[in-house]
Amino acid sequence: MSLTIPNLLSLLRMGLVPVFIIAVLDGEMRKALLVFAVAGVTDALDGFIARFWHQQSLLGAYLDPIADKLLLTSAYISLSIPTLNHGLLIPVWITVLVIARDVLLVIVALVMYLAVGVRSFPPTILGKITTVSQVAAVVLVLLAGPFPNVETVALGVLYLMTGLTVASGLNYVFRSNRLIESRPRA
Repeated sequence: MSLTIPNLLSLLRMGLVPVFIIAVLDGEMRKALLVFAVAGVTDALDGFIARFWHQQSLLGAYLDPIADKLLLTSAYISLSIPTLNHGLLIPVWITVLVIARDVLLVIVALVMYLAVGVRSFPPTILGKITTVSQVAAVVLVLLAGPFPNVETVALGVLYLMTGLTVASGLNYVFRSNRLIESRPRA
């Protein structure tokens, strides 16, 4: 196991998850936004360093997406708790859709690997846009706490992101089906 700088940055991002959750639970949206921003910077840095200094590793290939999903899932869950006084509330049904899409992606990838041996399933442009919109929605919801005038924009982005999340989940299923159908039958 090689603990490269990018791997350490991914581990740091995982370590920021409880700090982020505590800030949200305490109603400190500015602190939560700062922690979320620092986590975003570590995400950008680990990818850049891994590519630029050729520090890609198998461990990093697992740590990076796990750290990303932990942070985003934690953000959506904690920002959906109605008893917290943090400003704009992410509707629970949106959080369920965001998490369900991620679970769907993992299950489909696992089935593809086990059933037909597909090892690589690169993300689509739609998937990348969806992830960016999910991050943007969290940032705007966090900003709506201390700056209520951002709430309308945050709600708009939340609903746009929800549509993208559903579309990218369906796209993933359709791509998987086409990939399976195009494989030679044994």
